[in-house]
Amino acid sequence: MRKFEVISKKEFEKVLKEKCKYEDIQLPVRSTKHSAGYDFISPFAFELNPGETIKVPSGIKVSMNEDEFLALLVRSSMGFKYNIRLCNQVGIVDSDYYNNPDNEGHMFIALKNEGDKVFTVNKGDKYAQGIFQKYLLTDDDEADGERLGGFGSTNK
Repeated sequence: MRKFEVISKKEFEKVLKEKCKYEDIQLPVRSTKHSAGYDFISPFAFELNPGETIKVPSGIKVSMNEDEFLALLVRSSMGFKYNIRLCNQVGIVDSDYYNNPDNEGHMFIALKNEGDKVFTVNKGDKYAQGIFQKYLLTDDDEADGERLGGFGSTNK
């Protein structure tokens, strides 16, 4: 089952309480019935100067089927009009990231302004998108590790 959820108030207190109210966090939505991406909505305003990077706490976590991942991308218009990029180009959220012990699966989206003008996101603006995708395994796959934490926790 695929489902976006707002992070717990405990996780909110650790990361977002200085930036917004808990009630300001909105679940990602598709804008049209044929949209592939679920748009992430910023719960707070921020500016990104040319050359700057920001790590945006989304306030969102996601559950999905074991054979799926969520690809995080900038919205097409942001890259085209403003030269905004994800720092990792495409964020991959694995199904076992959900409710991990480090940050309960709270997704952060790192943006970089590679353009020549200030990029402004207002509270309530859409600033990224997530697309669910299935993946395949090789016939001889033997992965048996377990995720024990959040970002970078599988880099053993």
